[in-house]
Amino acid sequence: MSGVRAQQKEKTRRQIIEAALSQLSAERSFSGLSLREVAKEAGLAPTSFYRHFADMDELGLTLVDEAGLTLRQLMRQARQRIAKGGSVIKISVHTFMEFVENSDSSFRLLLRERSGISAAFRAAVNREIRYFTLELSDYLQTANKLDAEVAYLQANAAVTIVFSAGAEALDMDKKEREQLIDNIVLQLRFIARGANDFSARIQKK
Repeated sequence: MSGVRAQQKEKTRRQIIEAALSQLSAERSFSGLSLREVAKEAGLAPTSFYRHFADMDELGLTLVDEAGLTLRQLMRQARQRIAKGGSVIKISVHTFMEFVENSDSSFRLLLRERSGISAAFRAAVNREIRYFTLELSDYLQTANKLDAEVAYLQANAAVTIVFSAGAEALDMDKKEREQLIDNIVLQLRFIARGANDFSARIQKK
Protein backbone atom coordinates (compact mmCIF):
# COMPACT_ATOMS: atom_id res chain seq x y z
CA MET A 1 0.00 0.00 0.00
CA SER A 2 2.83 2.38 0.88
CA GLY A 3 4.30 1.79 -2.58
CA VAL A 4 1.01 2.78 -4.21
CA ARG A 5 0.80 5.93 -2.09
CA ALA A 6 4.38 6.85 -2.99
CA GLN A 7 3.60 6.43 -6.70
CA GLN A 8 0.49 8.57 -6.39
CA LYS A 9 2.41 11.24 -4.51
CA GLU A 10 5.09 11.35 -7.19
CA LYS A 11 2.41 11.48 -9.91
CA THR A 12 0.74 14.46 -8.22
CA ARG A 13 4.10 16.17 -7.75
CA ARG A 14 4.75 15.79 -11.48
CA GLN A 15 1.32 17.24 -12.23
CA ILE A 16 2.24 20.35 -10.26
CA ILE A 17 5.58 20.69 -12.03
CA GLU A 18 4.01 20.26 -15.46
CA ALA A 19 1.21 22.68 -14.56
CA ALA A 20 3.74 25.37 -13.65
CA LEU A 21 5.78 24.80 -16.83
CA SER A 22 2.68 24.91 -19.02
CA GLN A 23 1.91 28.43 -17.80
CA LEU A 24 5.35 29.85 -18.55
CA SER A 25 5.71 31.72 -21.83
CA ALA A 26 7.46 34.62 -23.52
CA GLU A 27 5.00 36.93 -21.78
CA ARG A 28 4.86 35.23 -18.40
CA SER A 29 7.70 34.42 -16.02
CA PHE A 30 7.66 32.17 -12.97
CA SER A 31 7.38 35.16 -10.64
CA GLY A 32 4.06 35.96 -12.33
CA LEU A 33 2.52 32.62 -11.32
CA SER A 34 0.43 32.18 -8.21
CA LEU A 35 0.13 29.05 -6.10
CA ARG A 36 -3.62 29.04 -6.64
CA GLU A 37 -3.23 29.16 -10.45
CA VAL A 38 -0.71 26.33 -10.48
CA ALA A 39 -2.87 24.17 -8.21
CA LYS A 40 -5.94 24.80 -10.38
CA GLU A 41 -4.03 23.90 -13.56
CA ALA A 42 -2.87 20.68 -11.85
CA GLY A 43 -6.44 19.85 -10.87
CA LEU A 44 -5.75 20.19 -7.14
CA ALA A 45 -7.03 22.19 -4.24
CA PRO A 46 -4.54 24.88 -3.15
CA THR A 47 -4.08 23.16 0.22
CA SER A 48 -2.93 19.98 -1.58
CA PHE A 49 0.01 21.91 -3.04
CA TYR A 50 1.64 22.08 0.40
CA ARG A 51 1.82 18.30 0.64
CA HIS A 52 4.44 18.40 -2.13
CA PHE A 53 6.16 21.79 -1.92
CA ALA A 54 6.70 24.14 0.99
CA ASP A 55 5.94 27.17 -1.18
CA MET A 56 6.30 28.53 -4.71
CA ASP A 57 10.00 29.18 -4.19
CA GLU A 58 10.63 25.48 -3.58
CA LEU A 59 8.66 24.65 -6.72
CA GLY A 60 10.68 27.17 -8.72
CA LEU A 61 13.99 25.78 -7.48
CA THR A 62 12.81 22.29 -8.40
CA LEU A 63 12.01 23.49 -11.93
CA VAL A 64 15.50 24.99 -12.23
CA ASP A 65 17.13 21.78 -11.02
CA GLU A 66 15.08 19.65 -13.42
CA ALA A 67 15.83 21.94 -16.38
CA GLY A 68 19.56 21.77 -15.68
CA LEU A 69 19.49 17.99 -15.23
CA THR A 70 17.50 17.47 -18.44
CA LEU A 71 19.97 19.57 -20.41
CA ARG A 72 22.98 17.74 -18.98
CA GLN A 73 21.40 14.36 -19.73
CA LEU A 74 20.73 15.40 -23.34
CA MET A 75 24.34 16.50 -23.77
CA ARG A 76 25.61 13.23 -22.30
CA GLN A 77 23.50 11.37 -24.85
CA ALA A 78 24.95 13.62 -27.56
CA ARG A 79 28.48 12.70 -26.49
CA GLN A 80 27.53 9.03 -26.75
CA ARG A 81 26.44 9.65 -30.33
CA ILE A 82 29.70 11.50 -30.98
CA ALA A 83 31.65 8.43 -29.83
CA LYS A 84 30.05 6.53 -32.72
CA GLY A 85 31.24 9.14 -35.22
CA GLY A 86 30.28 12.65 -36.18
CA SER A 87 31.21 16.25 -35.55
CA VAL A 88 31.54 16.95 -31.82
CA ILE A 89 30.63 20.60 -32.13
CA LYS A 90 27.84 20.18 -34.67
CA ILE A 91 26.07 17.40 -32.76
CA SER A 92 26.42 19.31 -29.47
CA VAL A 93 25.01 22.55 -30.88
CA HIS A 94 22.09 20.79 -32.58
CA THR A 95 21.32 18.93 -29.33
CA PHE A 96 21.35 22.16 -27.35
CA MET A 97 19.07 23.88 -29.85
CA GLU A 98 16.67 20.92 -29.77
CA PHE A 99 16.43 21.46 -26.01
CA VAL A 100 15.68 25.16 -26.56
CA GLU A 101 12.97 24.31 -29.11
CA ASN A 102 11.37 21.37 -27.31
CA SER A 103 11.72 22.71 -23.76
CA ASP A 104 11.37 26.42 -24.34
CA SER A 105 9.56 27.00 -21.02
CA SER A 106 12.43 25.38 -19.10
CA PHE A 107 15.04 27.33 -21.04
CA ARG A 108 13.19 30.63 -20.54
CA LEU A 109 13.10 29.83 -16.82
CA LEU A 110 16.89 29.39 -16.73
CA LEU A 111 17.45 32.61 -18.67
CA ARG A 112 15.11 34.73 -16.59
CA GLU A 113 16.03 33.44 -13.16
CA ARG A 114 19.75 33.74 -13.89
CA SER A 115 19.33 37.50 -13.64
CA GLY A 116 16.13 37.59 -11.57
CA ILE A 117 15.51 39.26 -8.23
CA SER A 118 15.74 36.07 -6.17
CA ALA A 119 19.26 35.36 -4.90
CA ALA A 120 18.33 31.72 -4.30
CA PHE A 121 17.11 31.32 -7.89
CA ARG A 122 20.19 33.06 -9.31
CA ALA A 123 22.44 30.77 -7.29
CA ALA A 124 20.51 27.68 -8.44
CA VAL A 125 20.74 28.61 -12.12
CA ASN A 126 24.43 29.49 -11.86
CA ARG A 127 25.04 26.17 -10.12
CA GLU A 128 23.36 24.27 -12.97
CA ILE A 129 25.36 26.18 -15.58
CA ARG A 130 28.56 25.48 -13.66
CA TYR A 131 27.74 21.74 -13.58
CA PHE A 132 27.12 21.90 -17.33
CA THR A 133 30.41 23.71 -17.90
CA LEU A 134 32.43 21.33 -15.73
CA GLU A 135 31.04 18.25 -17.50
CA LEU A 136 31.94 19.76 -20.86
CA SER A 137 35.38 20.73 -19.56
CA ASP A 138 36.08 17.18 -18.36
CA TYR A 139 35.00 15.82 -21.73
CA LEU A 140 37.19 18.26 -23.69
CA GLN A 141 40.19 17.55 -21.48
CA THR A 142 39.89 13.80 -22.03
CA ALA A 143 38.74 13.71 -25.66
CA ASN A 144 41.14 16.39 -26.97
CA LYS A 145 43.97 15.83 -24.47
CA LEU A 146 43.83 19.46 -23.39
CA ASP A 147 45.46 21.15 -20.44
CA ALA A 148 42.83 21.30 -17.65
CA GLU A 149 42.74 25.09 -17.45
CA VAL A 150 42.51 25.45 -21.23
CA ALA A 151 39.69 22.88 -21.34
CA TYR A 152 37.75 24.82 -18.73
CA LEU A 153 38.26 28.13 -20.56
CA GLN A 154 37.07 26.56 -23.82
CA ALA A 155 34.04 25.01 -22.11
CA ASN A 156 33.15 28.27 -20.40
CA ALA A 157 33.37 30.19 -23.68
CA ALA A 158 31.28 27.57 -25.47
CA VAL A 159 28.56 27.60 -22.81
CA THR A 160 28.42 31.41 -22.84
CA ILE A 161 28.01 31.43 -26.62
CA VAL A 162 25.36 28.73 -26.85
CA PHE A 163 23.24 30.12 -24.00
CA SER A 164 23.31 33.56 -25.60
CA ALA A 165 22.43 32.06 -28.98
CA GLY A 166 19.66 30.00 -27.39
CA ALA A 167 18.07 33.20 -26.12
CA GLU A 168 18.12 34.60 -29.65
CA ALA A 169 16.75 31.37 -31.13
CA LEU A 170 13.59 31.53 -29.02
CA ASP A 171 12.16 34.24 -31.27
CA MET A 172 13.49 33.01 -34.62
CA ASP A 173 11.82 31.09 -37.41
CA LYS A 174 13.30 27.82 -38.72
CA LYS A 175 15.46 29.41 -41.42
CA GLU A 176 16.89 32.03 -39.06
CA ARG A 177 17.61 29.36 -36.47
CA GLU A 178 19.46 27.18 -38.98
CA GLN A 179 21.65 30.15 -39.95
CA LEU A 180 22.29 30.87 -36.27
CA ILE A 181 23.34 27.25 -35.70
CA ASP A 182 25.81 27.42 -38.61
CA ASN A 183 27.31 30.61 -37.14
CA ILE A 184 27.65 29.07 -33.68
CA VAL A 185 29.36 25.98 -35.07
CA LEU A 186 31.93 28.19 -36.83
CA GLN A 187 32.53 30.26 -33.71
CA LEU A 188 33.04 27.18 -31.57
CA ARG A 189 35.41 25.67 -34.15
CA PHE A 190 37.53 28.82 -34.04
CA ILE A 191 37.64 28.60 -30.23
CA ALA A 192 38.45 24.88 -30.33
CA ARG A 193 41.34 25.44 -32.74
CA GLY A 194 42.77 28.14 -30.53
CA ALA A 195 42.38 25.96 -27.43
CA ASN A 196 44.14 23.02 -29.10
CA ASP A 197 47.04 25.22 -30.26
CA PHE A 198 47.40 26.93 -26.90
CA SER A 199 47.23 23.65 -24.97
CA ALA A 200 49.90 22.13 -27.24
CA ARG A 201 52.24 25.05 -26.53
CA ILE A 202 51.71 24.72 -22.79
CA GLN A 203 52.43 20.99 -22.84
CA LYS A 204 55.68 21.53 -24.77
CA LYS A 205 57.09 23.81 -22.07
